[in-house]
Amino acid sequence: MLQSLSRHLLELRSPAGAGARLSILIFHRVLPQPDPLFPGEVDAARFDRICGWVARWFNVLPLDAAVGRLRAGDLPARALAITFDDGYEDNHSQALPILRRHGLPATFFVATGYLDGGRMWNDTVIEAVRRTRLPVLDLSGLPAGDFGRHSLGDAASRRTAIASLLPRLKHLDPALREHTAAALAAQAQTQAALPEGLMMSSAQVQSLHRAGMQIGAHTVSHPILARISDDAARAEMTQSKQVLEDLIAGPVRLFAYPNGKPGVDYGPAAVALARQAGFDAAVSTTWGSASADSDPFQLPRFTPWRQSRLRFGADLFNNLKRHAALPTTRAPSS
Repeated sequence: MLQSLSRHLLELRSPAGAGARLSILIFHRVLPQPDPLFPGEVDAARFDRICGWVARWFNVLPLDAAVGRLRAGDLPARALAITFDDGYEDNHSQALPILRRHGLPATFFVATGYLDGGRMWNDTVIEAVRRTRLPVLDLSGLPAGDFGRHSLGDAASRRTAIASLLPRLKHLDPALREHTAAALAAQAQTQAALPEGLMMSSAQVQSLHRAGMQIGAHTVSHPILARISDDAARAEMTQSKQVLEDLIAGPVRLFAYPNGKPGVDYGPAAVALARQAGFDAAVSTTWGSASADSDPFQLPRFTPWRQSRLRFGADLFNNLKRHAALPTTRAPSS
């Protein structure tokens, strides 16, 4: 009875046909166990619950099929697609078995420069803060400036340090960002090497594809596109697309903007470049649901983080009211 009511309510806001709305969920990691540094991050048990709820409430489609049917005006009621960003190893080892158990498709947007043993800059910071034995981490002399002194007496203080550091590094020039993250790790004086197996291997990307999952591009080095030149952005898109197409021996038609906030992380030039690169659609991280008049190259995404089924469902229901207001595109400079 409750399940039938849930579907009915969702269908009121997400009907079939011309008035349809598409919900796109965004995930990054599915951890084997809860992480005390990131208590809100999705772990395998929680992802399994989410997939169960979504499978019962929604018609879950591959993202490319959902976008095509949205354009054609024949999207089913309660349509939803699932996406993952970055290319973490646990997407394959943890998320894939759960998705298959529930019979759900998903799209995995992969930053190709980190395949086969690479580590993203943010994970360098996180793992350095996690593993250091220093009671206070002095970061006053980093290449990008004074990043202060951080007390690291317990998990809560380490969470506070990470929350302070990541936003300050995120929008730096990509080369300076990597250099600063490496210098921060050196300052942390960790006794053990930082982990090298956080991201997927090329073979795991191929395995996802063979399992019926979609592979999308997410640039090579995950730069903030608004902070690099059009030529550099074009290369990031086309090179990542080519690497993935070679890996799966097939077309890669979907793209995710790194970080994904329009007007902050990418602008109209990047949208135009994504069109020119041969993608059919691209996704942002703006909350909301997509409708027939949404820009297919700036599709909104959203994931509720509430723990209970009722609140998770209510947030998805409320998100169907949101219609993302996104900037128009322009032609990129040469």
